[in-house]
Amino acid sequence: QVQLVESGGGLVQAGGSLRLSCAASGSTFSDYAGRWHRQAPGKQRELVASIGSRGTTSYAESVKGRFTISRDNAKNTVYLQMNSLKPEDTAVYYCNARRFVFGTYDDYWGQGTQVTVSS
Repeated sequence: QVQLVESGGGLVQAGGSLRLSCAASGSTFSDYAGRWHRQAPGKQRELVASIGSRGTTSYAESVKGRFTISRDNAKNTVYLQMNSLKPEDTAVYYCNARRFVFGTYDDYWGQGTQVTVSS
């Protein structure tokens, strides 16, 4: 079992920055990929960025060059640094821990944190 708690959301003007944190507890977090998803009103949840257990990263095209995902396994924490924010980045951001074990995905989710970007 993994418990995830996000923090760092808030209201920011367009062009500004925020850093989201996702603190994990309960299991060996370093075994899991850390992923950030977001869901805007009326839209489906989308994967924004992910970082593997060995540090490999990937990003959605819409955030490449603006967002950076990182992890600190000593602190059991995954971060999402968001720069040059745009109004279309407004959404609830969810942290997800995932690992593939015994032929299936093992997923855990945080409660979400609101990010609002004003124009």
